[in-house]
This record gives sequence, structure tokens and C-alpha cells, in this order.
Amino acid sequence: MRLPVLPRGLRIGLRWKLSAAIALVSALVALVLSIVVHNAAWVTMLDNARDVQDERLQIAARYYDTSSGAARLGTRVDDPDIPQELLRKVKAGRRATFVQDNADGVPDIWAAMPMRDGRTLSLHTRFTDRSANVMADLDQALFIGSIAVIFGGCALGVLVGGQLSGRLRKAASAANLVAQRQSDVRVRDAIGGVVRDETDDLAHAVDAMADALKQRYEAERRVTADIAHELRTPVTGLLTAAELLPPGRPSELVRDRAQAMRTLVEDVLEVARLDGASERAELQDINLGEFISRRVASTHPDIEVRVVHESLVTTDPRRLERVVFNLIANAAKHGKPPIEISVEGRVIRVRDHGPGFPADLLAEGPSRFRTGSSDRAGHGHGLGLTIAAGQARVLGARLTFRNVGLDVGAGPVEGAVAVLWLPEHAPTNTGSFPVLP
Repeated sequence: MRLPVLPRGLRIGLRWKLSAAIALVSALVALVLSIVVHNAAWVTMLDNARDVQDERLQIAARYYDTSSGAARLGTRVDDPDIPQELLRKVKAGRRATFVQDNADGVPDIWAAMPMRDGRTLSLHTRFTDRSANVMADLDQALFIGSIAVIFGGCALGVLVGGQLSGRLRKAASAANLVAQRQSDVRVRDAIGGVVRDETDDLAHAVDAMADALKQRYEAERRVTADIAHELRTPVTGLLTAAELLPPGRPSELVRDRAQAMRTLVEDVLEVARLDGASERAELQDINLGEFISRRVASTHPDIEVRVVHESLVTTDPRRLERVVFNLIANAAKHGKPPIEISVEGRVIRVRDHGPGFPADLLAEGPSRFRTGSSDRAGHGHGLGLTIAAGQARVLGARLTFRNVGLDVGAGPVEGAVAVLWLPEHAPTNTGSFPVLP
């Protein structure tokens, strides 16, 4: 199944997203707390200043009849600069204080009260410099604290996001291995960790889905193998009976169709064995260029094999021959001559000059019973390239497909190229590769 192609854009990791989110929240919290603390401290200091001013006014009122005593406390009688709001409260017979804002940001603290003779006694001082210095120090401390909280939030976001992102990356890598049919891989074991979170739920869900798909795939493979195996005996009998028919065109057609059915049954059984991952390579040392030249010349003398660089390889000759012959058969059936084969070191290229491989095959690889577009594969069952890819996996090799002309964007397709990359180190008898330093 082809995955949807997502639009390309700026890739931002989960770690940095979490870090940015936590930093933003920390900045907002620090800003709000700084404003609240600043305002609370400012109001508290103003209230204290007003209380002090009120106490001084009451003390000055005791010396009201002694003008020198009142003057020493800085009070004034019927001050013309007294704020109107404060004056209205005094006219109402109340003792009150008032904070008058100034353009320089330093307020004036007023206190006033009515006297027995109907006059107004008031006291007026500016907000103390010491209080202003305390507020400046508080603002500086709040600013430094806010910066520390933001950087701490960023560090926490990077730490938490890094752990979560790392677990998700491990889960994605393990899921990719499962998609590559490595059934022994478990996503939950891959992410590890002691703490359980949502990634564990995701891992369990992926493992359950992989197990279900594996069981379904295995059931389909067994059904296909059983059907092909059951067809093997009657098809063999049919082919034997066709040989007993009298000579003639109808007999030739029957024998031809019976042989085609037998080939199809054998191919289906081979695909089933390859899907079961039970096939093992029987390794031999061969000179790759010489081997390919000799085998191709014995069956396809019209095809030229060009050995660019000879190489001694350890591989399974029977499976290698199967892969190369299937590629040649596909090129002969769906491409156009001439068919060219080149051997360069451990790389084998099979090229034709036909319409090229279909887009689905280039994107997803060979698929059984899918012959591709009508311009390249109008006949067949799509098993040839599927078997070639399966045998390549047994050899530990890599089989790739591309079209000549499309890669460089120069006009129409000029042919199809299948490239077989043999491994540098041969697989062991268990299908794995030796661990080299």
C-alpha cells in the first residue's frame, strides 16, 4: 500500500516544540507573577507611606495652637495646592490621605484634617527615595527571576521532549523494521524504559496490529501454497495426458497451455516458500563475470554480456541464475531488444530498450499478480520479478529498478534497467550476516 505523500515544509522536532511551549508558558506565568508582585509591593508601600503621613498629621494637630511646633513637622494651614478630592473629604469633616501622581513617576503623599476653627491642616511630602530604590531592586529581582524561569522551562522542555522524541523515534524505527517483514522485532521492547506513558500504548497497538497482519499474511500464504500444491498433481497428469494426444495443432495448444499452467503452479509454490523466510543459500565461490557470461551464452546466445570488472563472490549460483534469468525473461517479454547485461565487480545490470517499468513498480517494488501498465506488461502474472526480488533477499542482495531517461528528465523513456547488488559478505547458513569489526 502506498503511503500518502505529505507536503514538504519546515521540520520541527517534538523536543523543540515542547521546549517552546514550556518556555512560552513559563514566560507568561513569570510576567503575570511579576506584575502581580510589583503592584502588590507598590500598593503596600503606598499604604505604609499614607499611614506614616496620617500619624505625622495627628501628631502635628496636637501642636496646632503652637505654630512653631506645627511648622517643625512640615504642616501647612489652608494650603492652596491641596488636591480637590482630598479637600472635599476634609470639608465633609473627615481626616484623609491622598496619593497624587506626578509626571516623573514619583507620587506625592498628602494627609489633611479639619480643625476646630474651620481651617484645614495638611501635610505634603514626596514618596521617599528609599522606597523608590526598594521598588527598583524588586523589579530587577523579578526580571532576573523571570529570565531564570524561562531558561529553566526551556531546559525542562528539551529534557522531557528529548526523552519522548527519542522513544517515538525508536518506535518509528522498529515499526519500519516490522514493515520490512522482520517479524521478530517488537516495538515495545525497542523503546524500552521503566516509566509507562502514551508511547507504550502506541507500541502495544503497533505490536498487536503487526501480529494480526502477520497471522493474516501467514494464513494467506498457507492457503496459496496449499492450493498450488493440490494443483501440482492434476496439472502433472494433464501434461502427461497431453503428450499422448495425436500430433496436430490442437494437441500443441493443449500441451502449451498445460505447460504454462505447470509453470504457474511451480512459480506460486516458489513464491510461497520465499515468503515463508525458510529458504537458505547454498554458498559457493564463483567468478561472477565468467559465471554470468557462461550461463547466459548457453541459453541466450543473442544477448551480449559485458564484464567491466571481474570479481570473486561467495553466493548461491542456482539462486543467482534464477534472478538473472527472470530479469532477462521480463526484459524480453515486456521490453524491446537489444538486451544488454553488464557485470562490474559485484553489480549486475540488465537493460532493455522498451517503454520502461511502470510507476507503481518503481515506487513500491514488484508485486505478485500485478503486471504493471499495459504498455509494458500486457501478459503474464507478475511473478517473475517477485521471485527475483525474493531470491535476491535470500542471497542478501539488493535488487533495484529504474528507467533510463526519466532520471535525468530528458524526454521519453529509453529503456528499463534492473540492477542486482550482491553483498560484500555472504549470508551465513541462518540467513544472517557475520558481525565484522
